[in-house]
Amino acid sequence: MSLVAFLALNIFASHPRSALACGVDTDCHIGARTYRIVLPDNSAETDKTGAIIFAHGFRGTAARVVKNKKLTALASELNVALVAAQTAGPEWNIPHIPTVDASEGIDELAYFDALSFDLAKRFSVDPSKTVVAGFSSGAMMVWHLACFRGTSFAGFVPMSGTFWKPLPSACPTGPVNLIHYHGRDDPIVPLHGRPIKDAEQGDVYDAVALIAKSGTYRPLPDQQLPDLECSRWADGSSHLLELCLFSGKHTWRSENLLRAVRLLLPD
Repeated sequence: MSLVAFLALNIFASHPRSALACGVDTDCHIGARTYRIVLPDNSAETDKTGAIIFAHGFRGTAARVVKNKKLTALASELNVALVAAQTAGPEWNIPHIPTVDASEGIDELAYFDALSFDLAKRFSVDPSKTVVAGFSSGAMMVWHLACFRGTSFAGFVPMSGTFWKPLPSACPTGPVNLIHYHGRDDPIVPLHGRPIKDAEQGDVYDAVALIAKSGTYRPLPDQQLPDLECSRWADGSSHLLELCLFSGKHTWRSENLLRAVRLLLPD
């Protein structure tokens, strides 16, 4: 168990559940870190709750995520919790980010370990029914999780973001369910990346290839949808990998996230 998860466990041991009330307007605390949550209407009636954990973009906040009407409507339609993860600084502290944005001693993998533990303990969120999504910088966090915490969640939906260079040499947790969405004309995170400050974004195609190497993925027929073209692969253990491109720039679309969650969390 990570240190942050251990701290979360001890918080529960020393405080009654009523003292830990949090949600849309109040931070949920796990050690020194926080998150916010919107629960589905029937969460008290079921033993386990599905969830979308959303990683915000550069200088974003969890408070803004849970007030985003597109996201809350999506969670309501899918009948899952919307969980907004929160950075400790301006940026997700993952490998090879610009040094000016890096934070000393911040371990994002430990944070998401503790977040998953806290959600299960406090809100009965089932990690096997949880998808992690993110936009832009948040999508970079999602790629990092898919590579190093691939078995911790049901699937991953990065949107308009990728690894920083250099990419990991391998993803140790093996094949995952991952659906990536990206605008063909994105100038902020181009498909082939670009330099930023003293860092450089990776290539989206290289990121997809890295995941494909982690399992026995084989090509499936491409899927053509209105304004969406998806290249698809399936692993022998039933994992799905998709790269879906749309006509547009640096944005995310609620209908794309809805499609992804329905594919990754079937009824």
